[in-house]
Amino acid sequence: MNTKSKFTSLLFTAITVLLAQPVLAASKPNVIVIYSDDQGWGDVGFNGAQDVLTPNLDKLAAQGTIFEQGYVSHPYCSPSRAGLLTGRYQQRFGHENNPEFTHDENIGLPIDEKTMADEFKHAGYTTAAIGKWHLGDHQKFWPTNRGFDYWYGFSAGGMSFWGTPKKAKIATSGVLENGVPVPVKELSYLTDDFTNAGIKFIEENKDKPFFMYLAYNAPHMPAHAPQKYLKYSEHIEDGMRAVYAAMVSGMDYGIGQVIETLKKQGLYENTLIVFASDNGGHLHGASSAPYRGHKGMLFEGGIRVPFTISWPGKIAAGKRYNKPVSTLDVLPTTLAAAGVTLTSGKPLDGVNLIPYLTGENPGAPHDTLFWRYSDGAGYAVRHGDYKLVMSAYKEQTFLFDMVSDPLERINLATEKPEKTAELEILFKGWNKQMINALWPDAHLPHVKEEEAEREKHIKSAYRGAPKGRH
Repeated sequence: MNTKSKFTSLLFTAITVLLAQPVLAASKPNVIVIYSDDQGWGDVGFNGAQDVLTPNLDKLAAQGTIFEQGYVSHPYCSPSRAGLLTGRYQQRFGHENNPEFTHDENIGLPIDEKTMADEFKHAGYTTAAIGKWHLGDHQKFWPTNRGFDYWYGFSAGGMSFWGTPKKAKIATSGVLENGVPVPVKELSYLTDDFTNAGIKFIEENKDKPFFMYLAYNAPHMPAHAPQKYLKYSEHIEDGMRAVYAAMVSGMDYGIGQVIETLKKQGLYENTLIVFASDNGGHLHGASSAPYRGHKGMLFEGGIRVPFTISWPGKIAAGKRYNKPVSTLDVLPTTLAAAGVTLTSGKPLDGVNLIPYLTGENPGAPHDTLFWRYSDGAGYAVRHGDYKLVMSAYKEQTFLFDMVSDPLERINLATEKPEKTAELEILFKGWNKQMINALWPDAHLPHVKEEEAEREKHIKSAYRGAPKGRH
């Protein structure tokens, strides 16, 4: 072969390889799952918020599908994350309660449960966990041992937004990068630090398919926000609400920066993005309005969350999907979108939502959804149009018609005993498949305290009223 022929052959080979790269990338979409922390259903513009500003999330939602009845699998942070990352009811493997910060090797997401990251990594994806973990503080539970190639964040359930370690004498209780403590002096404001870590990961992995779990700890307590984000909530006179809104706006700004990075790298059109909160709004400035209840409760305000999915050209834009879905569905949906075959061998409780969102399947993704905490001290069942709630707060059973009464104002348990019994039977059947919690519920003792505080305020409303006007 002469020199010219060799050059032509090499050039043809090089062009063929280059042309093949976009085809390979297009066949494997990038996947980003963004989880906020204790953000109420009503605290995003796409669900009607007018005081809390979320322009980037609203734009993302407008370019995808919004879930009107998007549920988490638990009203607490850690179990909700366990359900999200496994696609399985966390009660199947005993991860039913929040763990306190501890290096106990028996407290954390059981190591025989495969995570979303395990599945993506097995399929050739580069994987990253950024932000709050809260699935075990012992090293064996850390993200880098659960399918993630890269980890930048903290293992605990919460910490100062200025990066101060949760336990000053324990170096690993602060922000870690692949298990190595990050000096506090290198941190700014955790929301920004997590955004920057996410951007860096995208830029460094732009030429290969990636999965990123971006778990902001905003707007979880403590109430911390820098002035640059407080300016977005100057119009809010309630101080706690103003700081909370600033925390949400800081997260929203960061999400906008992440999306802008995807666009700059030419990756946005080939990236599936899911956004949801890990549970309902807390009691420190958040709002789950118009729904009843808050974080920790099984009324809608504790488990119905802001939830949207975007995948340009694949999932319809500007749609609101009104059938119940769950964050348990995120794993099977994203794996199916990426063409990844499940390897765990364990049954999933979530379903692939793509056929429902495209209209290929006009049915409902779930006939029934279940919730339980503290080994049944509280539980709930959503079946068709009805929802049963056994409230540990109220120590009472409720039955609601979710079509005529989505705000859960009218208790039909006494009026419809047969329907109440039907849902009780469904719960008992499901409950038999679950196991007891592997560690106790540290929140349960506070349930009665919270309810007592509520009753105190209710009773104080009568103070000073003339006789007979109570």
